[in-house]
Amino acid sequence: MENEFQEGKEEVIQAWYMDDSEEDQRLPHHREPKQFVSIDRLAELGIISWRLNANDYENDEGLKKIREARGYNYMDICDICPEKLPNYEAKIKSFFEEHLHTDEEIRYCVAGSGYFDVRDEKDQWIRIAVKKGGMIVLPAGIYHRFTLDTDNYIKALRLFVGEPVWTPYNRPHDHLPARREYVDAFIKKPTVSQAVEAL
Repeated sequence: MENEFQEGKEEVIQAWYMDDSEEDQRLPHHREPKQFVSIDRLAELGIISWRLNANDYENDEGLKKIREARGYNYMDICDICPEKLPNYEAKIKSFFEEHLHTDEEIRYCVAGSGYFDVRDEKDQWIRIAVKKGGMIVLPAGIYHRFTLDTDNYIKALRLFVGEPVWTPYNRPHDHLPARREYVDAFIKKPTVSQAVEAL
């Protein structure tokens, strides 16, 4: 399933290493010079993604196939913007706290856009920009955070296996089994990128 629905994915999902600036979190925060990160590199960190038809997400056969294959039986929609999210400023601030979950975080952007920031194996921030049509799965145990971009709007489907549990565990929570399993699966094992650097 991970290899399906890949055509045109780079148009709706892009990633890059972030600078260390304290400026507005909604800005792109590119390094200078820009240092882009490939979709394959994201996959080495356990991040799965697809491009789907967001214009007809309610009837999209691709989404149905992914849900069936991965057991995503729960789904809801969240609109994040100042007009629709109660306590908007406080919520956006809490989303941007570095945290992990003990389950996957699955988001399908059906309108607008936003940034998912994740840590690589060297603890550097990678910013993942997701636009309409992009679906992303962050593995359980990965440290991450979320923010809107300067357009201040995203409408996303939230998917889950079983009853949803949205509990964030702010860093540090390295003792949690989900974190240890993530580290063993994706941080300790050498990636293709690391192997090339070692040559």
